[in-house]
Amino acid sequence: MSISRRNLLLGATGLAAGAAGAKLIGATPSPAFAQASMPTFKPEQGASLRVLRWTPFVKGDEDSWLANSKKFTEMTGVEVRVDKESWEDIRPKAAVAANVGQGPDIMLVWFDDAFQYPDKLLDVTDIGTAFAQKYGGYYEGLEGYAKRGDKFIALPIAAIGNGILYRESMVKAAGFSTFPDKTDAFLEMCKALKAKAKPAGFALGKAVGDGNNFAHWILWSHGGQLVDEKGKVVVNSPETIKALQYARELYQTFIPGTESWLDINNNRVFLAGDISVTANGVSLYYSAKNDPKLAEIAADIRSANLPIGPVGKSAELHQTTSGVIFQYTKFPNAAKAYMQFMLDKPQMDQWITASSAYCCPPLRGMIDNPVWESDPVHKPYKRASETLRTNGYAGPLGYASAATMADYVVVDMVAEAATGQRTPEEAAKRAETRANRYYRV
Repeated sequence: MSISRRNLLLGATGLAAGAAGAKLIGATPSPAFAQASMPTFKPEQGASLRVLRWTPFVKGDEDSWLANSKKFTEMTGVEVRVDKESWEDIRPKAAVAANVGQGPDIMLVWFDDAFQYPDKLLDVTDIGTAFAQKYGGYYEGLEGYAKRGDKFIALPIAAIGNGILYRESMVKAAGFSTFPDKTDAFLEMCKALKAKAKPAGFALGKAVGDGNNFAHWILWSHGGQLVDEKGKVVVNSPETIKALQYARELYQTFIPGTESWLDINNNRVFLAGDISVTANGVSLYYSAKNDPKLAEIAADIRSANLPIGPVGKSAELHQTTSGVIFQYTKFPNAAKAYMQFMLDKPQMDQWITASSAYCCPPLRGMIDNPVWESDPVHKPYKRASETLRTNGYAGPLGYASAATMADYVVVDMVAEAATGQRTPEEAAKRAETRANRYYRV
């Protein structure tokens, strides 16, 4: 979606900014940064920016992002063009842009994508450090995805919470008055759902969000991990085998075809009434709530956090997005000014609220928001930034973790074992071999 200068420079403020030159972002008396100890950026004369972000699943998310971009243009005179791509296409497009040295100035990327091309990104430590000092620090997982050593190579934007969404009537029909919070009871409920109501369904395909989130939960909840603290591949372990045995049992309660699901598929099947339980962002709930034809389904939807496994605590991966600025940008000051403006509290509060609990803020000082209490379905999603583990757990993030994620090593392992394509032992061994191509300790 393109936002033109002609459409955005509305009113005397915007026109004056365009005529007199760009305003300083971070300097008083800009109301968005009043009393803030923030770095100051003066956008380059004649600067314009191209931003590429992921296609939204909640309309309020995109509407608010565009509205805040419009405010930035009105304040600075910097033209901002916001384009969007499907979730699956963001990663390869960002990698291509980094390698060829041309493309969008700014991209909203996934997980540890920034670690695939850290030397091609603008250092944004000044902004990241200032935000951390001002707002009580970043949640550990989100900071991990954006920081290489002591430098920010990206700016944390949000964790997109992954939670259980289920049909209350179907769970009750299966004989469960409350949703199970342990993996053993969860398996028994899924068996009962298949027999008495509608089956469950979780993405086992190369889904950037849902596939990765589900597969890592299976692995971590049983105590497995891809690598240890030093980055040594340890996925071929007894804990992983138990996780994959569990995945095999759980898969047999699913609706057929989940091994090919991408991020959109479980949404469609759930809203069609063909499954009773899945894992998704809160966007799935709003797809039903905002469609009069799905009012009955919407009224029946409830939410929960993913069950706790033998490891004894929540072990979850949530979709995590960060903003990167490529070094090839012709307007680095304008790009920094834009990111600083978009991620500061006034704009973030508006965006989080408009996203209807879809996005969870990265800074501890921004977590309090009325959105979490505005609907009972929202509540589990408030935990996303706090509970997420990075996909490189328990080792350091870097090229290896990013490449292993991009190659869907964990997703493929779980899918192979779950579907019976390989035994749990064979799937774990293959994952070990594949991961060792990237991890060289």
